Amino acid sequence: MQRVLIADDSIVSRHLLEATLRKWGYQVAVACDGAEAWALLQKEDAPALAILDWVMPVLTGPEVCMKLRERGGEKYTYTLLLTSKNQKEDLIEGMAAGADDYLTKPFDRQELQVRLEAGKRILRLHEELFAAQQKLVRQATYDELTDLFNRARIIESLRSELPRASREKQPLGLVIADLDKFKSVNDSYGHAIGDSVLREAAQRMHASIRAYDALGRYGGEEFLVVLPGCDLETTTMQAERLRVALCQSPMLVGDGVDSTRFPLPVTASFGATACLPGENRSLEHMVKVADDALYEAKRLGRNRVIAHNTAGVTVSPHPSELLSVGG
Repeated sequence: MQRVLIADDSIVSRHLLEATLRKWGYQVAVACDGAEAWALLQKEDAPALAILDWVMPVLTGPEVCMKLRERGGEKYTYTLLLTSKNQKEDLIEGMAAGADDYLTKPFDRQELQVRLEAGKRILRLHEELFAAQQKLVRQATYDELTDLFNRARIIESLRSELPRASREKQPLGLVIADLDKFKSVNDSYGHAIGDSVLREAAQRMHASIRAYDALGRYGGEEFLVVLPGCDLETTTMQAERLRVALCQSPMLVGDGVDSTRFPLPVTASFGATACLPGENRSLEHMVKVADDALYEAKRLGRNRVIAHNTAGVTVSPHPSELLSVGG
């Protein structure tokens, strides 16, 4: 049921409007002056349609319109000014204040109905446009398959965290993960199963990070994790948590065609690094160091975490290396 706000200091006019709108099936909210109308329109569940008398105490109808347009926001309020003014200059003033339409007093019921229907069409179009914009924003930010940040967004997260860590004199950890022998999964079972593995891997890793960490699909079967406040030891430990989350139990995967699902062991290799307070390292340098550590993890047998400091030096082997055989 469409909600409408009526704001009019005239009891007679207000009651007549309310009775008419309720008869047409509208849910009506009522205000006796401009200040009360403005208060109601600021609520989270405010009506999207508003009929405002031009001349009201405290705030006039055009002043309420002006406040609405200055506020902005994603929710649009369609406003209809009710006025006895009919001079061209007056109507221009009302529209310039942000009103969408006007109706002269005494109002004609058919004209009111037509103008309200036009308002509802505008509101529907606005909702559809906003939904389309949100969809485009999501497509530009998230990876469609895994529902994680896409490459551009996760890189942007790292780009923004580096100067913040420097300003706040905090460490910043970075992890690059790569699913082991993923090509053989696609070759043996098909790309549908491969997609299923990627989705499950994304879900397991996302469940293992903190709320303020950032996780994204870096490309193919690679993932990048940005860890604010983590030094190299903490970053390595977090990478180990992610490694265990992936390999501690087989993934139940299927191609989505039927209900058949089967367990598939999956492991990943991890390259970790961390920028410490006082180290002014570029984004490109951080990614290269983590990538070199990942390459070393692959070379040493996969399913392990290798950590490099920002000078590119391997730190002491993490206990994950001892557990790498068989996960």
